[in-house]
Amino acid sequence: MSTPSASTAPDGTPATRTDVARIASNPRASVVIIGGGINGLATFRDLALQGVDVVLVERGDYVSGASSASSHMIHGGVRYLENGEFRLVRESVQERNGLLKTAPHYVKPLRTTIPIFSTVSGVVAAPLRFLTHKGGSTKERGALLIKVGLSLYDSFSRDGGSVPRHQFRGRKASLADLPALNPDVKYTATYFDASMHDPERLALDVLHDALAAGEHARSANYVEAVGFTPEGVVVRDRVSGAEFAIAADVVVNTSGPWTDLTNEALGMSTEYMGGTKGSHIVLDHPELLAELDGRELFFENNDGRIVLIYPLKGRVMVGTTDIDADVREPSVCTEEEVDYFFDLVKHVFPTFTLDRSQIVYRFAGIRPLPKHDDTQPGFVSRDYRIVKTPIEERAGSTLVSLVGGKWTTFRALAEHMTNDVLELLGRSRTVSTVGLAIGGGKAYPTTDAARRVWLADPTDRVGRLRAEQLLERYGTRATEVIDYLEEHGDVALAATAEYSRTEIEYLATAESVVHLIDVLLRRTSLAFTGSVTAELLDELGDVVGSALGWDAQARSREVADARAELEVAHGVVFGAQSAQHHTASA
Repeated sequence: MSTPSASTAPDGTPATRTDVARIASNPRASVVIIGGGINGLATFRDLALQGVDVVLVERGDYVSGASSASSHMIHGGVRYLENGEFRLVRESVQERNGLLKTAPHYVKPLRTTIPIFSTVSGVVAAPLRFLTHKGGSTKERGALLIKVGLSLYDSFSRDGGSVPRHQFRGRKASLADLPALNPDVKYTATYFDASMHDPERLALDVLHDALAAGEHARSANYVEAVGFTPEGVVVRDRVSGAEFAIAADVVVNTSGPWTDLTNEALGMSTEYMGGTKGSHIVLDHPELLAELDGRELFFENNDGRIVLIYPLKGRVMVGTTDIDADVREPSVCTEEEVDYFFDLVKHVFPTFTLDRSQIVYRFAGIRPLPKHDDTQPGFVSRDYRIVKTPIEERAGSTLVSLVGGKWTTFRALAEHMTNDVLELLGRSRTVSTVGLAIGGGKAYPTTDAARRVWLADPTDRVGRLRAEQLLERYGTRATEVIDYLEEHGDVALAATAEYSRTEIEYLATAESVVHLIDVLLRRTSLAFTGSVTAELLDELGDVVGSALGWDAQARSREVADARAELEVAHGVVFGAQSAQHHTASA
């Protein structure tokens, strides 16, 4: 990944960043990709591996939009069967199985249990929903319908038997397995999908692979597409304010729910998108965490929304809502949604006490769904399509817009996008991404014996516990971090033991960090786990500021901006309560 120069000069004025300078000094490419979410990054990687001269720009930080608000799942989409989206389910389970092998450092098998409170509920209404996606009762599904769905799901997802078949349990066995479960439960069904504990880091690995392909692949975050002229896509560096045009034969718009707005900025009027908001909360709730015992609880509420209660990083995530949203407005998790989540948890675990002091983090985002008119949000297609349009302002150039897309299918989607772009360029595919390891998934040790062999050298250099921590955090790319720690000394942070000063320095200088919030939300898990205190914010402001050359004024501004974003967008509470919570969690 590129190493940016300081985002501010020593006197506090904006400075040119290295990654932006590389693009501005040669503003010509075969392909320009607008949007650095997972689908844009995956397409960037695929094109780079084909040797295509490709540039990617992202108006915010990498994977800071829709891709940052996922439910942390890689799944086949058992619910999509009811929508009749069999192609998507087949592709999704194939990609899920593939990611378990190509990204084993971040994608792990996930035991998933559905609590069932009825035997035949939903059987009459299901065909109507299947045919219209508009009508029918929203009462939660009963055992018969779930059994049919999971049996069909098994047929898609076995992968030669490596994924276990689903299992049904009766009330007695279900309550023995989950003692705090609502005693009204009649059955539970358990099947396997996959978890993605670090989606942002997986996306950064995809970016790293693209940039490692060669000088023909260039990218920059905090660079916004603001127009189109005969010279190409006009972009603005949001740090320095500088503008320049990038000429390209193909312009790929992968800006997710903002696809129409990006096209509008390019002078093209489209109405492709109609995204819905999904919110989540993260709880520090040891009893609920223990009850889950590593499994996800997944079910459908009476209103038709999918619900998940999911253990992550020593916390419990609860989601998600599915509400029509305006992409021009900020997405935040509201107090009404919090009440909704609490009611859901109480529905399945009635004896647990929940209150807002247990919430350590909230997040919300807009799904990049197609325009859906009067179709109920829960039944809007999760499949994707690719739309190609000639660009009138530049003869011979084509705009390629992505409509839809989801985390699970990012590799397959990028393959389809890349094939279409290669056809437009008159080129052929030379490298397949099927089975190609991603980032720190390359040579990742998946057995105890292989793990011991891999850890031998890092253990001698940084100690066994630290080596294991870094392997879990970065996969085999941990060697790059260990090299840096060994050279500079692994100096501890005062405000947390989760990361060291030197590790944060490495992330700031090696992973295209521009703002302090990038470190808190996307290079680390500090915000997600509720570990950010006022003291830690100040300390990280100094560490990142020193690494990126910020002056005192810039450091203060970055700390204040990060604190405001955590408070407003993510419900983080600072002050004495934050410090006490952090101490207790540690």
